[in-house]
Formats: sequence, C-alpha cells, structure tokens
Amino acid sequence: MAELTRLPNPVAEAWDWQIRGACRGQDSQYFFHPEHERGVARATREKRAKEICQTCPVLVQCREHALTVRELYGIWGAMGEGERREALNHRRQARRTRATS
Repeated sequence: MAELTRLPNPVAEAWDWQIRGACRGQDSQYFFHPEHERGVARATREKRAKEICQTCPVLVQCREHALTVRELYGIWGAMGEGERREALNHRRQARRTRATS
C-alpha cells in the first residue's frame, strides 16, 4: 500500500491531474497485474499500459505522484514496480552523494 502520510491533502487542485489521465476510462487490468502473472503475459500487459501512458498529458504528474507516495503496485507514469524502485534508489543515492559533498 502507498504511504498514506505522503499523500497530498484532499484539495481538488492536488488531484485534478488524475481527471486528465489517458488511463481514465481504461480497464484497470492493463495497469495492475493479476496474482501470479508472469513472463510473456505480464510483459505484454505492461507494454500496453505503458503505450497508453506515453500518450498521457499528465504522465509527469502521475509518475511523480507514484514516486512521492511510493506506490507499490501497477504501472504509474509509464513506470512499473521495479522501475520505480530503481528510480527511488537512484534518488536516494544522489541525495547521499550531495550530502557528503
């Protein structure tokens, strides 16, 4: 589950980007894997979700939201679960490097 303390306050402006998402009205099965999905089926589903994301006018906001609240599951801002973990690790390492410089 996302870290709820990191979610923005319930102010409409903070969430308006979601209304404009290309995923709006799409089947959520593209963005969230069923239990035990692996291999080609998972790769195909994720590819389709990321294709939808690439057309999205709020891709950047979606991605930043997912990274900020540390979404654990699904495709957000054209990033899968592992890609978000890598991005967060990269950010953490960059902060450490800056702190020790």
